[in-house]
Amino acid sequence: MLKIYLARHGQNKDNVDGLLNGHRDLPLTERGIEQATEIANKIKRAGILLDYVFSSPLIRAFETARIISDTTRSPEPKKEHLLIERDFGIMTGKNVADIEKLCAPNIIKAEIITYFIDVEGAETFPSLMKRARVLLNKIETEYKEGSVLLVTHGDIGKMIYAEYYKLDWKQVLTQFHFGNCDLLLLSNESKADESHVFKLSQYNH
Repeated sequence: MLKIYLARHGQNKDNVDGLLNGHRDLPLTERGIEQATEIANKIKRAGILLDYVFSSPLIRAFETARIISDTTRSPEPKKEHLLIERDFGIMTGKNVADIEKLCAPNIIKAEIITYFIDVEGAETFPSLMKRARVLLNKIETEYKEGSVLLVTHGDIGKMIYAEYYKLDWKQVLTQFHFGNCDLLLLSNESKADESHVFKLSQYNH
């Protein structure tokens, strides 16, 4: 059986400053390194063996993946462009506190995050769902069994989860918070509402 583990990267400076990362490429903060080490140790203590590790090419994700691989003695991470974060278009680098002011009424408000739906230059959530399906098809075709870790980002990570379980993307945006270094399990034996393996204490959004 194939098990797909899905992790979000650790904290970076844009997270601390409340800025929309998108394709901006800043490294992990000290806290981000601590988070990556914490989730790596949780994986190790739980006896989860990772056969393959893939990461978004952005440095915050790849650093997280490398820490997990080194700590758990798993294979070196390989960069997979399909795991890159959503392109935020003209909202890239904007303050998260300004999303409602700049994008309303085309927003969805979750408990912690406010998501903008359609702005100039940004990938839409339906397009992210299509990218997620391409990724899942690739993984499921190449690997019939074993455990695959995908280290990714908040928006695309949620859409990978939504596409795997065939859920409505609007529902998933408000369903749960995918925090820094949280770990999900996507598998035939893991129900959608039971997919969280580990949740870390969050110091930012």
